[in-house]
Amino acid sequence: MSKKSVNFEENLQSLEKIVADLESGKISLDESLKKYEEGVRFFKSCKALLSKAEKKIQKLSDTLEEEDFE
Repeated sequence: MSKKSVNFEENLQSLEKIVADLESGKISLDESLKKYEEGVRFFKSCKALLSKAEKKIQKLSDTLEEEDFE
């Protein structure tokens, strides 16, 4: 069984759909709670992916700055 890679854009799109569903007011309370819980998972995943990207950019920037002084 292969594990699907986590994709920021797909997670964000799913999160946006959940927000739209919740804002519509057309789903039951139980379904709203399920969607909210799912949305929290997508949010945490997006946040982790952004943090990872930020660290990578910072590392690359630090490398560039070090090269500028050599």
